[in-house]
Amino acid sequence: MQLSFVYILKCNDDSYYTGVTSDLTKRLFQHENGVFKDSYTFQRRPVVLVFYAEFTDINLAIVTEKQIKKWSRAKKEALINDEYELLINLAKKKFK
Repeated sequence: MQLSFVYILKCNDDSYYTGVTSDLTKRLFQHENGVFKDSYTFQRRPVVLVFYAEFTDINLAIVTEKQIKKWSRAKKEALINDEYELLINLAKKKFK
């Protein structure tokens, strides 16, 4: 069984990058060393791994990555900080 990973990097401009990979160590090396010049993180190095989750189903990992990418900064930070109880409230839309 091959594991897949959803991960969040904190970039040097204080932004977050969310990705999915089957080889987390290799992918982090690529981000840190600027292997792909057109990637989001290339101009935002150094990067720091702040969160990752393991999946046994790559399809679920991809769905989760896409979901997290749509989240607000506050919701991503709650996930990063293991504040899972905050996630539901951060999902609610605020109406004016």
